[in-house]
Amino acid sequence: MSPPRSHPKGPLAPDGEQAAVGIVIVAHEPMASALYACGCHVFQGQDGVLIHDVGSNEQPEASEAAVRELIDDADTGRGVLVLTDVLGATPSNVAARAAAAARGGGHSVNLLAGANMAMLLRAISYRQTTLDEVTRQAMAGAKQAVLRVDDDVV
Repeated sequence: MSPPRSHPKGPLAPDGEQAAVGIVIVAHEPMASALYACGCHVFQGQDGVLIHDVGSNEQPEASEAAVRELIDDADTGRGVLVLTDVLGATPSNVAARAAAAARGGGHSVNLLAGANMAMLLRAISYRQTTLDEVTRQAMAGAKQAVLRVDDDVV
């Protein structure tokens, strides 16, 4: 695959539009698919947002290889944000190893754990910015979405 063409604000996608930061969701099955479906419901489909649901019987090595391939596919030259569900669980460990391997292969990759809907929506909303800004915004969205909302709160 040839590298994306350059543009003053970043690489261009094959259709000439400004390329966006890629997003890969890696989570316990079926959470990655569910998050993606919700993101598509809000934003009407998403090129460059790829998923890997880690099944309970899936070998970690197979998951790691699949995630590494998704990172390769998602990277348009702007980098890739990998979102995973639970820090320290198999999907997170697989994502961390795949991200490290991708970095070793020249990709810019950031990894966030604790994926939730607000995190994903914020990441999608800021995909045209830098990888670091997408990462900051995704973290802020996730943190701001965790609130106690019952009547007892003043």
